[in-house]
Amino acid sequence: MFSTFLTLLGLSVFEIVSSIDNAVVNADVLSTMKSRRARRFFLTWGILFAVFGVRGFLPSVVVFLADPSIGIFGALQAIWQTNSGVTAAVLAVTPMIMISGGMFLILLWAHWLFMEDKKFGLPHEWYVQRYGAVWFYSVAAVLLAGVIYGINNRIFENPMHLALAAAVGFSVFFITQGFKDNAEKIEERLIASGEHSTMSDWAKVFFLEVLDVAFSIDGVIGAFAFTTVVPLILVGNGIGAIVVRQLTVMNVDRIRSYSYLKNGAMYSIGFLGLVMVLEAFGAHIQAWVSPVVTIGVVGYFFWRSVAENRLNGNIPDKIV
Repeated sequence: MFSTFLTLLGLSVFEIVSSIDNAVVNADVLSTMKSRRARRFFLTWGILFAVFGVRGFLPSVVVFLADPSIGIFGALQAIWQTNSGVTAAVLAVTPMIMISGGMFLILLWAHWLFMEDKKFGLPHEWYVQRYGAVWFYSVAAVLLAGVIYGINNRIFENPMHLALAAAVGFSVFFITQGFKDNAEKIEERLIASGEHSTMSDWAKVFFLEVLDVAFSIDGVIGAFAFTTVVPLILVGNGIGAIVVRQLTVMNVDRIRSYSYLKNGAMYSIGFLGLVMVLEAFGAHIQAWVSPVVTIGVVGYFFWRSVAENRLNGNIPDKIV
C-alpha cells in the first residue's frame, strides 16, 4: 500500500509540475474569451476530457502502438487490468515502451536545457545555453546513434523492434515540439489581440483541448517510468490534471511567482528519461526511486522559488 501511495504521489506531483506551462496558457487564452459559457464549458467538461479522454486514453494508445496484436479493445482493457493476457502483453512490450519514452523525455529535457529561455537555477545552465543549438542537435544525434548502437550490441529478442521504438520516440519529440512552437505563436497572437481576436471563443476552447493533448504526452510517457500499471497512471495523472485545472481558475499569477518550478519539472523529466532507457537495457531500478527523486527535485526547486520570493519581498500566502 505504501508503494502504491508513493507511486500515486509521484505521478501527481510530476503531472502538476510538468503541466505548469499548460495551466499558464489556459489562463492566458481564457482571459481573452467573452463568453462565460465557453469558459465554464472548458473548466467543467474540459476536466472530464483531460482526465478520462486524454490521461485515460493515451496510455492505451502507447500500449497499442507497442503491441498492435492485442488490438484496440485489448489496449483499452489495460485500463482496468482485467485481462491477464493483456497484462502479460504489456509486460512483454515494456522494453519498447521504455526506450521510446526514454528517448522522448531525454530530448525534451535537452531541448529545454540548451534551447529554451529560462530562469537559471543551476550554474551550468547559463553556460550551456550560450551554444544551445550546437549542443542540442549534437546531443540528439549522439543519443539516437548511441542507443541504436547499444541495442545492436546486446542480445535482445527483437532488436529491430527496439531500434524502431527508439526512432519513434525521437520522431514523436520533434512532431510534438513543432506543434508546441506553433501553439505558442498562436497564443501570443491571441493575447495581443485580446477580446478583439478573430478566433471565436469555441474555437479557442477547441484549441486549448488540442493543446492539452500535446502537453499531456509528456506526463503520460513519463508516467511509465513510475509504473506500467495503467490504472495507477490514470489515477495519478488524473489527480494532477484536476489540480492543474484548479490552478488555472484560482490564481495563475501566483504560479508564475514560483519561477524555478519549471526547472524542477524538466530535471525530473530528464531523470525519468534516463531511468526508462536504463530499464529498457535491463537495469533493475527499484520502484521507489522515480517518485522519491521526482518529489525531491521538485521540492528543492520549489524551496528555491520560495526563498527567492522572500528575498524579493514577494511572498504569496499559498500556492493557490
